Amino acid sequence: MKLQKNSILVIIVLCQFLGTSLWFAGNGVMAHLIDSFSLNLAAVGHLTSAVQFGFISGTLVFALLTLADRYSPSKVFFVSACLGAAFNLGVIHSQNTFFTLFFFRFATGFFLAGIYPVGMKIAADYFKEGLGKSLGFLVGALVVGTALPHLLNSLMTDLPWRAVIIVTSVLSVTGGLFIYILVPDGPHRTPGKKPDFSAWFRVFKDRDFRSAAFGYFGHMWELYAFWAFVPLMIAGYFDTQGLAAGNISILSFIIIGLGGVSCAVGGILSGKLGTKRTAFVALFSSCCCCLLYPLFFSQTSGALFIAFLIFWGLVVIADSPLFSTLVAHNAPGEIKGTALTIVNCIGFSITIVSIQTVTWLLPLVNPAYLYMILALGPIAGLYALRFRETFSVSG
Repeated sequence: MKLQKNSILVIIVLCQFLGTSLWFAGNGVMAHLIDSFSLNLAAVGHLTSAVQFGFISGTLVFALLTLADRYSPSKVFFVSACLGAAFNLGVIHSQNTFFTLFFFRFATGFFLAGIYPVGMKIAADYFKEGLGKSLGFLVGALVVGTALPHLLNSLMTDLPWRAVIIVTSVLSVTGGLFIYILVPDGPHRTPGKKPDFSAWFRVFKDRDFRSAAFGYFGHMWELYAFWAFVPLMIAGYFDTQGLAAGNISILSFIIIGLGGVSCAVGGILSGKLGTKRTAFVALFSSCCCCLLYPLFFSQTSGALFIAFLIFWGLVVIADSPLFSTLVAHNAPGEIKGTALTIVNCIGFSITIVSIQTVTWLLPLVNPAYLYMILALGPIAGLYALRFRETFSVSG
């Protein structure tokens, strides 16, 4: 059965959404994990970092072995979705300790390396033109998938918290099956012949590639730390103001999940305004949110504070597919999948540093000023984009 390209895109987007629901499955039930396994508050940062560290390790292995270029990306996606789901299920074991939970989240992150960047590789193999728009929808699916466990945790209050973990694992396997059955190798795929260990150095020789990659690295310093600590931002604000926070899981889902809409909108706008320009505006806007956080944290209006976090959630992710587009367009065709994986590997390494930095500062810094440190990444990313003014990719 041969599907039209638009149908292929819908399937890839859906499967990316289903597979990446594994990412924050632990965060969605973090309060239950802390209670059930007698963990301390620092576990929020450590278990989130475990997924990131696993993802980094996975991308390192995938990139060194050039798996997404040597083998069918759809098969790599399917196997990774199934193995990621299996390790995700390990969290529900009643005899878990912090160390076993860390391992299971690490292993889940390892196989997410075969879902997220490989999904982008599949899209790049189908959509040489209009890649920015396609990746906008694809990363939007990642965002909603990332936020989904918060929604499930809120909706499944009458069920044991382990049901959230089981559901996300089932969704991941389903996504892998759909990709394997319905999405063959794309027409623009250039298969790699053997492991290319020089790819790590070769891709960064191109100045345009370096500029796009460094902009992405600055964006990543902020992104996952913001996502990881959104529930604490909400709880901290309402505790400080002496107000009732309401349903933090629902609010977290809205703040993170609406970013999926901004990814799609950003991808569409990039076709008119240019990919680099659109990414610059989004990164600048999220940088402003980091710096203005103390102002909104001091407001007595809970609605205004939540509206501010929603806006931050929209702009903090809008540039992600645009940077991936710039990276893909400026990478050699035969190692495009590896180049995307390399950039993801370095970017997610940066997220561990930012998450652990915020975790370390939690008891030391006034919560009104804590998250201003996230502005360091966007500032560096803006400099990288501004420094390289000549390149631009439309669509």
